Amino acid sequence: MTAVNHFIIPSGISYLTNWVTCEYYFVIYLGDVITANNVPIANATLYWDRAISPTRARGIPWASVFGNHDDAPFEWPIEWLSEAGIPQLLCPAPNASYSGEQDCSFKGTQRLELMRNEIGENALSYSNIGPKDLWPSISNYVVQLSSSDDPKSPVAFMYFLDSGGGSYPEVISWAQAEWFWYKSKELNRNLRVPEIIFWHIPSQAYKQAAPMFLPFSYCVGSINKESVAVQEAEMGMMKLIEQRTSVKAVFVGHNHGLDWCCPHHNLWLCFARHTGYGGYGNWPRGARILEINSEPFSLKSWIRMEDGQTHSEVILSS
Repeated sequence: MTAVNHFIIPSGISYLTNWVTCEYYFVIYLGDVITANNVPIANATLYWDRAISPTRARGIPWASVFGNHDDAPFEWPIEWLSEAGIPQLLCPAPNASYSGEQDCSFKGTQRLELMRNEIGENALSYSNIGPKDLWPSISNYVVQLSSSDDPKSPVAFMYFLDSGGGSYPEVISWAQAEWFWYKSKELNRNLRVPEIIFWHIPSQAYKQAAPMFLPFSYCVGSINKESVAVQEAEMGMMKLIEQRTSVKAVFVGHNHGLDWCCPHHNLWLCFARHTGYGGYGNWPRGARILEINSEPFSLKSWIRMEDGQTHSEVILSS
């Protein structure tokens, strides 16, 4: 029997209450789950927990990676330094499980603490801290996707990587690329199992693949309203990916005004769609959906808008 899995990939989360339904089998939080630079408390795990709560409440498993805003330090609004002064702050926030003056320290909550809290408090989370020798990069891990008919045999491997930002540079390091190379060879030496990769900030290859005019390109999408904001440097990850014919697609978030998929060498480079109401831009909200079939393998994707309309369907496995 063919297994069909529907994945929803929201980007730039505020609340997913109206988005996550039981028709989806898995949710991928593709970074910027919270905007920590706007959170004036030391412990932001409460906000992270609220962001993933719609998925948990519906009993749907999920995985998450970090974006550049998740552990960013608090940015003091310039108006707070005017005559009006700093507004009265509630530290901690109402119903929080912590207390004390230190909760107004404005230092932000580090990646490790956010991820430990998610994993420790949620049995449905497939997220992982990742190898310690890759720190300060957190959320580098792989999830095996299998059919319910044969749980031991992989249908695909999903790799999640931390693309940095916030508390350290926006880059996928050589150490992370090397980890991917050895892990993928260990799990899928003969390249027979398809591989799908997720991180938040686009690699520099996205700028090369970006269309000048979306309707007159080989790309598939509906908005192309800004330039690609790429990682600070390319440390070898894309070169390794391009050598593996098993890699079908890379998915990123970060840019709120882009939602396209473009061909690049033997794979596809895709954006999700800005989902939440935090961050910049007023483009209509949506989310990228993935449909994976096992026999034969196929990977199809499209955009689902907040009003339920769908568009930009593309086959990524051909």
